This record gives sequence, C-alpha cells and structure tokens, in this order.
Amino acid sequence: MAPDLLSRLRARNWRLSSQRRVVAEVFVGDHVHLTAEEVHQRARTSLPEISRATVYNTLNELVAMGELLELDVIDGPKRYDPNVGDDHDHLVCDSCQAIRDVPRSRKPSIPEGTRAGYVVTGVEITYRGLCPKCAERRSRNR
Repeated sequence: MAPDLLSRLRARNWRLSSQRRVVAEVFVGDHVHLTAEEVHQRARTSLPEISRATVYNTLNELVAMGELLELDVIDGPKRYDPNVGDDHDHLVCDSCQAIRDVPRSRKPSIPEGTRAGYVVTGVEITYRGLCPKCAERRSRNR
C-alpha cells in the first residue's frame, strides 16, 4: 500500500502549517476524489477559519508537486486524487458520478506509426457505467 498524502508530505519535509495539514488530512481513505469545495467543507470541520483561497492554493501547490492528481473525468468541478503512486485508471458512475480507482491491467500504448510525431507524456483511461446502487435503482424503476 502506498503511503498516504500526509506521510509523503512529511517525507518531503514540506512545511506543514495547520492549514496545509488539515487539507492533506482530508485525503485519507480509499477512492477519495473530492472537489475543492468538498475539501474546503471537510477541512472546516477541523479548522473552521480556513479560507477557500487557502484550500485552492494548497490544492494547486500539491498538484504542481505531483502529490495530487487533478481529474477532469465528469461534468462539473475538477476532482483531486491522492493516489499518485500506483498506475491506475478511473471508473465513473454516469448516474451519481462516484469515482473509483481501478488497477491498470496492462501498460497502455499507441502503435508507433499513429503518434503523428507526438511525444506521449501521460495516459488517462476512464471507464464509465453504473455503480451497484445506481444499477439497482435503475432496475427497480423499470
């Protein structure tokens, strides 16, 4: 299991102010894919005075450091993923928009002749479908 965000930041000797620590602590658990607003709401339970601007600045800094992935896999605000250590893809529910990490089964590749001169710097694969709750709800409504 990869170290959690807070542990990784401590290992980097990143200055952990109370605001930064609270933002990092929000990203605990499996399959955490939060919007900036959700991060702000959760952070306020521990530190009521934390500002929205501080949360956004901290998220932007963590993305720039490579400690968070910024996801744009659903309509609406971007989501943030602390799982940067393991190659993985995402599974998105088309109904409730829940996002789950799924292990990558093989390394994706593009045949050499189809790259048109591009230098590939990353791959993002998103699987779409219905989560078990939404699939059950849909089958009951039929």
